[in-house]
Order: sequence, then C-alpha cells, then structure tokens
Amino acid sequence: MGATAGAVWGRAEQQDFRGRVRGTLLGAAVGDALGAPVDGLGLAEIRETYGAEGLLDLGFGYGRRGAVSHLTQLTLFTVDGLIRAQVRRDTGAWHPPTDVHRAYLRWAATQRDWGPDERRKEDGWLAREEWLYARRDPTRSLLLGLGDDTMGTLDAPKNPGEAGPEAAARSAPFGLLVGWEPQLVVQLAVECAAQTHGHPTACLAAGAYAVIVHALARGESLDGAVQRALALLTVRPGHEPVSDGLQHALGAVRQGMPDAARVEELIGNGTAEGLLSAAVYCALVGEDVRHGLCLSVNHDGPSAAAGALTGGLLGALHGETALPPAWLAELEGRPTLLELADDFAMEMTQGPALHGPAGASPGWLARYPRA
Repeated sequence: MGATAGAVWGRAEQQDFRGRVRGTLLGAAVGDALGAPVDGLGLAEIRETYGAEGLLDLGFGYGRRGAVSHLTQLTLFTVDGLIRAQVRRDTGAWHPPTDVHRAYLRWAATQRDWGPDERRKEDGWLAREEWLYARRDPTRSLLLGLGDDTMGTLDAPKNPGEAGPEAAARSAPFGLLVGWEPQLVVQLAVECAAQTHGHPTACLAAGAYAVIVHALARGESLDGAVQRALALLTVRPGHEPVSDGLQHALGAVRQGMPDAARVEELIGNGTAEGLLSAAVYCALVGEDVRHGLCLSVNHDGPSAAAGALTGGLLGALHGETALPPAWLAELEGRPTLLELADDFAMEMTQGPALHGPAGASPGWLARYPRA
C-alpha cells in the first residue's frame, strides 16, 4: 500500500469529517438493523407481516428492536484494523491488509468464544465489548475464510467461488481513508475482500463501494462518486459485472417511480454486484434517508446487506444528523459505534499527537496495541 497524502485539517474540516465518519458507520448499522428482521423473507411475507407498504420501522430481530447482524460486527472490526495499521506504522511495519486480517480474526474469535478474554492484552478495547460476542447468522464463507490464520490474498484468495455481498457490506471504512488516493482505496478494499470472498466480482464490488464512499466523504455528489468508481474499474480485469450493475443503477433512476420490483431487478441473483447496484439506486432515488433505507430492505433479496450498503452511502453523503433519530435511539451498540467512529476520526486527523517517534499516548496504545 502506498503512503497517505498529507491532509491539512482545520477545525471545520475535522468536524465535517467526524460527522461523515459517524454517519457512515451509524448509517450502515441502522440499515443493517432495519433489514435484518426481514432478511431471507419474500416481499409477500414482508407485507403480510408488516402491512401493505412493507417494513417502515425497526422490527424485532435477535430478540429486540434495532439489533444488528454480523455485517455491522465486521464493519467495526474493519475500522479497528485500519486504526491499528496507522498505529503500527510507527514501528516501520506497513501492510494494512495484514492488520485488517488480524482484526477479522479477532471477530472470528467472538463467534467461537463465550466472551472476552481479559488476558489477551493485544486484543485492544473493541474485542472486549461483550455485546459483540453474539452470533448473528454469519455466512459459511466468512467462517471458513477466517477459520485459520492463513490470510487470503488476490493470488491465493479464500473461497474463490464466493460472490456474495458480505465483503462489500463491511468495506465502507476503507472509503473513510480520505487522505488516500482513490486507486489505493480500491486496492485495499479488493485485497481485504479476498480474505473471505475470492470471486473477482465480490472483490471488485467491495473496491467500488469503498471508493464511492471515499468520494462522498470528500464532499462529492453520489452521481459523481459512481462515475469516479466506474473510471477506476475499467482498468481492472473482470470489472464488467460490477460496472454494468452501476450503469444499470444510474439508468434505473430515470425509469419512473421507485418500487420493490425495480430494486429486485437490480439485485438479480443476490451477488455482490447486484446488491451494490441496488444500494446505489436506493440512495439516489430516496426522498430522504428513511425512504431510501426502507426501499432498500423491502424486496425478495438479502435485506440486511442491502440496508447496510445503502445506509453507508447515505451516511457518508449526508452525515450523522440526517439519520432517523428514533432509529438511532434503539440501535444496538450505538455507544460502541460512536466511540469507534470518533477514535477513527481522531486517528486520521490527529494521529501524530497520539503516537509517533517523539512519544505516544499510553491510553491510545492500550486501546490499539501495536502487537
């Protein structure tokens, strides 16, 4: 990975960035929580349960309203890995895919263990959050991909036939590396997707999603962000399904009033490029954040992934204050999400004041150990 570009952070820029980081993580989590109770249900079943207009509010899933799935859990560990990569850079070690993989292995441990192991000081604070030890229907590809210490790479990916949307749905944090060049954001997301979802379509969908978030976090429009992603995809072999899906999403915006049928058409067979296409469409046509999120989960496809992808886009675009406050009030893990978001924003804008050759904050290194 290349080095980050040096950004100049004034107070207003820091506040805007923090709002977009919070918006991205909270938006993805809210979308996940909205879609999780209807994940795997057909549209007819959703309407039978929630009324003719479908699901319009948080439903009950995993025993409560506002519960998140494994998609949010993994997104949190993506952020943890990216912070740890920045901290470890002081040691001369600089390979973010390795740090993200180590974070994903810490998530995998939460799916096996009863609870946090206080003896593992190298875990940092996130892996000691007890609520993350709930098993929330992780897919077989995730458990297999992270079932041993071997890291999947582009040359030797884990699950090379797996084209599902889970890798893309955890990739919004890569887009928040706003000091990075866009092509490096794509590359990092693609490399980290290969750790569990080795099919080229799944990897490139993750890269495209990350770079769309990246452009939004830099203040671009959603349409402009998608165009940027399309330009970066064209140089990559096997990009056609993802590029075609994004083009299809842009074209669908002009095809009349949005409805579930159009979302289902974009989703197709439920693989990564279809979910990305549907998320872009829902974010573009939504009258507001609530409408866009509801549109993204009321269909026959994977509702949690569609909601998470759409929420990440809308949160990056509009910031945290645009998200429905009543949904945030019930969102599982909101204190953790906010704490991690603020830590990420602080690391990216003020990292040298927290750690470096001249010294380091002991509290910061306890939270994000260099080990």
